Amino acid sequence: MNTLSKDTTLCISLAGRPSNLGTRFHNFLYAELGLDFVYKAFTTTDIVGAITGVRALGIRGTSVSMPFKEDVIALVDQMDASASAIDSVNTIVNDDGILTAYNTDYEAIATLLAEHALDPADSVLVRGSGGMAKAVVAAFRGAGFDDVTVVARNADRGPALADAYGYAWTPTDPAPGAAIIVNVTPLGMNGSDADVLSFTPEQIDAATTVMDVVAFPAETPLIRAARAAGRKTITGAEVIALQAARQFALYTGVALTPDQIARASAYSRE
Repeated sequence: MNTLSKDTTLCISLAGRPSNLGTRFHNFLYAELGLDFVYKAFTTTDIVGAITGVRALGIRGTSVSMPFKEDVIALVDQMDASASAIDSVNTIVNDDGILTAYNTDYEAIATLLAEHALDPADSVLVRGSGGMAKAVVAAFRGAGFDDVTVVARNADRGPALADAYGYAWTPTDPAPGAAIIVNVTPLGMNGSDADVLSFTPEQIDAATTVMDVVAFPAETPLIRAARAAGRKTITGAEVIALQAARQFALYTGVALTPDQIARASAYSRE
């Protein structure tokens, strides 16, 4: 492990429910590559104060998770196209006090849709309407999917998200039948929602592919049920590894190899 000093570069994460995943992923690679960086996870009830601190203290990089992905937009200086296209931020890079926002979630989802060879002719059901849901829905639109329905109880954000990409919205569960179902809510995440199944068994049985962006645990109730039903799965572990690798490159200037990403991802879950 590198010895910390006054010259060590600090990167952080800001999340409503912090985990050790990003901390272990980044610090593992800092040590392996001999980079004088350190990464620490935080939560906050004062996002304005937190971002002010990022700027004032020269914190190099900030990962942004629920529920702050949209709140930080007004607090940065400039938006990369990856963030401005969907009005959602998951990464902030500090260059001498100038804060630039990115969205590496979008890049990760788009990559996974291609790698898993999902068929744009398939119907899709996306549960959620927050910042990460924007990245997911935008990635499906970018991949050429036309039949997508957003399931969200929020009567403002739900239809707004669907309308922005020419998709349908419903506040209640439609009948089973979607070929691809995607959970983009905290349901199944460690904590109070850990045992909640985000889709019904009937919806899972009707699907061919089941995706859950919840990263901790990787084996959510939804993913376990999908595996038991023999469905193709895309896990939050895959999403977070790819988006973290892009963050790593933005913070350090070092592009990671697939092997490095795989080993850091495995270490982050030990």
